[in-house]
Amino acid sequence: MPVVSINGLKKRFQDQEVIKGLDFQLTEGKCVALLGANGAGKTTTLKMLSGLMKPDSGTIVFEGAEKGDFRSLIGYLPQYPVFYDWMTGREFLEYTGKLAGLSNKEAKGRAQELLELVGIADAKNRRIGKYSGGMKQRLGIAQAIIHRPKLVMLDEPVSALDPFGRREVLELMEKLKKETTILFSTHILNDAEEVCDEILFLHNGKLVEAGTMSQLKDKHQQAKIDLVFKENTSRYSEELSVLYPVTSIKINGEKASLFVEDVEGAKKLFLTEITSRNLPLIKFEISRTSLEDVFMKVVQK
Repeated sequence: MPVVSINGLKKRFQDQEVIKGLDFQLTEGKCVALLGANGAGKTTTLKMLSGLMKPDSGTIVFEGAEKGDFRSLIGYLPQYPVFYDWMTGREFLEYTGKLAGLSNKEAKGRAQELLELVGIADAKNRRIGKYSGGMKQRLGIAQAIIHRPKLVMLDEPVSALDPFGRREVLELMEKLKKETTILFSTHILNDAEEVCDEILFLHNGKLVEAGTMSQLKDKHQQAKIDLVFKENTSRYSEELSVLYPVTSIKINGEKASLFVEDVEGAKKLFLTEITSRNLPLIKFEISRTSLEDVFMKVVQK
């Protein structure tokens, strides 16, 4: 069952059209990643879905919204949330709960429940100004779900965090998937691959691909051979690619990825050639298309 349906969504700033006609649905109980590079239009899309920005054209229809007012159905955490540092975590959640329409008793109970859920109950009476970045993000997620919304939108929830804070928030998102629909924007592909059920690829304001992880990988699946040499990886990999049909090569630091159709044939020839020439190989790995590979493929069409 769709939570929200988006059709023909467009947005222009002065003479630049930044969102160019988006069409998609978000299904109940799913965690969906809005994936794109910086400047792709992710934040603009979330602001329109949250009601903070009006689209120039198109429709946003929330299931169950009365007279077009969908505020009670959504929770939102912006990329750069602002807190009252002089408040404690408990006070802040009780305050946001009342703003969301909860009674004083409901706000107190829900605040305590969420402090436990997001893992900061021990710091509930500590001032927010003393919280770490990860703790603030978890508090921000708690305020976004305090009124039990049908859809929670998180704008780049881990991009500004250190590895520990990032891990805390990703683990929290895994828990939240069981309670509500999640739409989160990110440019970090590993995070999307780890926690999401479905992916929306946004590129230059257009939706260029969408589907589940398995659907996308099946559609764009391609075998690749990763090579790393002690020296001259780029040169050796290019020399090998001339000897056998390679659809493309991607160089990332010291690693070269050669994409092939017939992985067995390529493996035999490459290993034979490497051995006969005594090349300084330190890594030879056969793998399949990653989410990053899929993303690069669809945005370069």
